[in-house]
Amino acid sequence: MPDFSGVDFLRLDDLLSDEERLARDSVRGFVSKEFLPLVQEHVRRDGSFPMELVPALAELGLFGANLSGYGCAGMNNVAYGLVMQELERGDSGLRSFASVQGALVMYPIHAYGTDAQKERWLPELAAGRAIGCFGLTEPDFGSHAGGMITRAERRGSGWRLDGTKRWITNGSIADVAVVWARGPQGILGFLVETDRAGFETRDMKGKFSLRASITSELYLRDVEVPDANRLPGAEGLKAPLGCLTQARYGIAWGAIGAAMACYEEAVRYVQEREVQGGVLAGKQLTQEKLVFMLTEITKAQLLALRVGRLKDEGRLHHSMVSMAKRNNVDIALQIARSARDLLGANGIVDDYQAMRHMVNLETVRTYEGTHDIHTLILGEHITGVRAL
Repeated sequence: MPDFSGVDFLRLDDLLSDEERLARDSVRGFVSKEFLPLVQEHVRRDGSFPMELVPALAELGLFGANLSGYGCAGMNNVAYGLVMQELERGDSGLRSFASVQGALVMYPIHAYGTDAQKERWLPELAAGRAIGCFGLTEPDFGSHAGGMITRAERRGSGWRLDGTKRWITNGSIADVAVVWARGPQGILGFLVETDRAGFETRDMKGKFSLRASITSELYLRDVEVPDANRLPGAEGLKAPLGCLTQARYGIAWGAIGAAMACYEEAVRYVQEREVQGGVLAGKQLTQEKLVFMLTEITKAQLLALRVGRLKDEGRLHHSMVSMAKRNNVDIALQIARSARDLLGANGIVDDYQAMRHMVNLETVRTYEGTHDIHTLILGEHITGVRAL
């Protein structure tokens, strides 16, 4: 596969610092050289992730990359976003692995945990010596997270957890799970070591999408945890939703990477494909599709960059992340579909990337808040009225 040079129609590289470009380029090279040669084999296996790459991902500082201390890289949020972009250029499963580890496991420990919890887990997670997962979604409660039925009951000086979580990335390979449960006074967060009695996992098979990613169910049956495992700063639904905002931010950047991969592949293909006495690139409808792709990628880049700068300045509102996630995933999916269309029958075989990114993006459109949920978040922000 040829080297990837990026898509930068408006010279947005000029707006990046040297450190931001270095972080992006380091991951760009890793994805091209180390990940892409492996991904199709893992896609062919249902739910297989290349765990052999975890040490290299840790060495690049990609776990909890925008957190400080405890062995974390301390990148600013734009550099972090560019890193997520390049990971998803490889595959949504690759970005999901790093995003769950950082935004959904390390972030809540960093933001809501005790000093002891941070010292116990963050260095191990940053180094990839421990893997984490995030247990919020349940079989009957996805978008309506507040309806969760997993329970946390006081038992002496500790807690007993009972419930089921579903669609959990990295569930069966995790050493620790961030589990959200309904306690006596509301939603609580816990760190649950996965070797505790009563904690079981089962991988979810038969996925058409995110096949290079491990997705599991978590079963908690009378799981006993000490009070020291409770995240003291994570009380109420606002805490897990704050974690989701961190993950959604990374997705807004990651989707651009998937779109770039499809666009670049389509451009290369149509310049070489001979049809009716000339190359496919010389057809009007082909050029219209490519113009749409480039324009939407550029708009998505501008949106993500502005949101990233606001995040670094501490001026970000969660509705801005909703706009970026909603828009960028939607246009990335449209671009993947157009790219697959330009590739014709070749677009359905795994010699090409477009179909893989297309089916992955169907999942990305759904998780971390569906397209419609983000529409409602923005609608409520605009009107001040929660729609029914």
